[in-house]
Amino acid sequence: MGMSLEERVRSAVAALLHATGESQTELGAALGVSQAQVSRRQSGAAAWSLADCDAVAAHYGIDALDLLAGPTRATESLPAHRR
Repeated sequence: MGMSLEERVRSAVAALLHATGESQTELGAALGVSQAQVSRRQSGAAAWSLADCDAVAAHYGIDALDLLAGPTRATESLPAHRR
């Protein structure tokens, strides 16, 4: 069996952070949450909500479905100016 949806979202967020060179602190600021809240979501201690997924996708300029599809699709969907 493949990754769960939660694992795909966490992997996609990690890949987007890496591809753009952003930190969890910068992503948190863009989403209006703390770095600690981003860290909890990334570690699996808390879940990314659908509203969070929409906000993350909008921040990176990708479609939420590309975020949900996982790290490869999410990073391939990044606009060129964000890479």
